[in-house]
Amino acid sequence: MTSAADPTPVTDAAPRVGVVMGSRSDFETMGGALDVLRDLGVPYEVRVLSAHRTPALLPTYGARAERLGLACIIAGAGGAAHLPGMLAAFTRVPVLGVPVQSRALSGQDSLLSIVQMPAGVPVATFAIGAAGAKNAALFAAAMLATTDGAVRARLDAFRAAQTQSVLDDPHFDGHPQAGGA
Repeated sequence: MTSAADPTPVTDAAPRVGVVMGSRSDFETMGGALDVLRDLGVPYEVRVLSAHRTPALLPTYGARAERLGLACIIAGAGGAAHLPGMLAAFTRVPVLGVPVQSRALSGQDSLLSIVQMPAGVPVATFAIGAAGAKNAALFAAAMLATTDGAVRARLDAFRAAQTQSVLDDPHFDGHPQAGGA
């Protein structure tokens, strides 16, 4: 597994998912997306791009994403969180926005900045923080699974294991929806 300190991709294969973030400090949140992609065997690349500090790199990265054939870009950003929307403006590759929790407003500012895109420039938006990063990676894998049988099999196995962990919980039997009580 990777960690926030080790963003090394799972394989040397061409990346299928781009993972970008506004600053190196966002690795703490975005590490969950890298873990999921690695566990599912989805090749990815990682970049730090800033909508405010490196704006000239955004059109270049957007064009590169298309040229590489990336299926999607997971973009994490905090504060004003312009990165996902700006990338979406520069590419046809779907952008999955992850609001990074901020100190000022606990990520509410990031969430609203990402989710309130004008009509015509869509960004799929996920929950604030680590859960959103993991779900964005699972969503990316689901997108790939529509055409990649190996990813589909690994995603199905992940989901089956997730279900089994609930069924194996010793408190599950008494749950009213389980028909026990």
